[in-house]
Order: sequence, then structure tokens, then C-alpha cells
Amino acid sequence: MKSFKIIALQLIKQQQTVEIPLTDGLVINMESEDGDWIIETYIDKSFKQEFQEKLDEKETFEIRVVITHPGNDPAPFTVQVHSIQDLDQHISVLLKGKLSKKRIEYLELMLGELIKEGYKGEALRTEFKNRMKTHQKSKQS
Repeated sequence: MKSFKIIALQLIKQQQTVEIPLTDGLVINMESEDGDWIIETYIDKSFKQEFQEKLDEKETFEIRVVITHPGNDPAPFTVQVHSIQDLDQHISVLLKGKLSKKRIEYLELMLGELIKEGYKGEALRTEFKNRMKTHQKSKQS
């Protein structure tokens, strides 16, 4: 097994990313034949209802996590909530799932977000390039 510290957590809802403020988190590659991963997040209790609904409905959903270093590309996962534990003002959410999308799909999602933000034509191309440059610089830091 290999484990990685989570730097950022994003929930994908209706083709948009929702940042989930993360107090702490860990991703574990189970190195199984099935490609299973375990993701444990320590987040504010205000998110309990959202994750409880996913647990109750046994919903499969998409998340992205940035591991180890803020400059890393988000790793996309398809997951289900396995359990939720109450801890004072926080909850521990245990997710189980698999890596899902390739980097090109991440770039397509970013492009889709820019379009939804209203970018068009040359402004879209320029902003996409700017965000890619910013992302590359942060990866090198």
C-alpha cells in the first residue's frame, strides 16, 4: 500500500467543481488487482448532510484530490461514501473508489468551466493559456 497526504479536495457536481475546505486527509492506494483506493477526509461538519445523502443513497460520484504538493494536477476518482464519523466540529468521511479520468479530461473540464464563466473566442483562448501557465508554474515551485 502507498499513502499520500491530500492538499485539496473538490467535489464534481453538475460538471462544476466545488471546493471542499479540507482540514486534513489521506489517500491510500490499496495496490489491489481491482485498482481500489481509500480516501479519508477530515472536513467541517457543515458538509455532513451532503455526504450523508450520498451514503444513504449509495451514490457513486466524482471527486478530485490534489496530493502531496499544491502544484500537482488533481487526481480524479469515482467514489462512494463508505462511512462518516462525527468528531467535534468536524467529520471524517471515508470514501472508497477508483481513479477515473485521464489528464485530458481534466483539461476539458477546465475548458468547460471557463466557458461557463463566460469566456469566448480569443478571451477564452488567452484565459485558458494563462491558467495553464499558472498551473505549470505552481507545479515547478
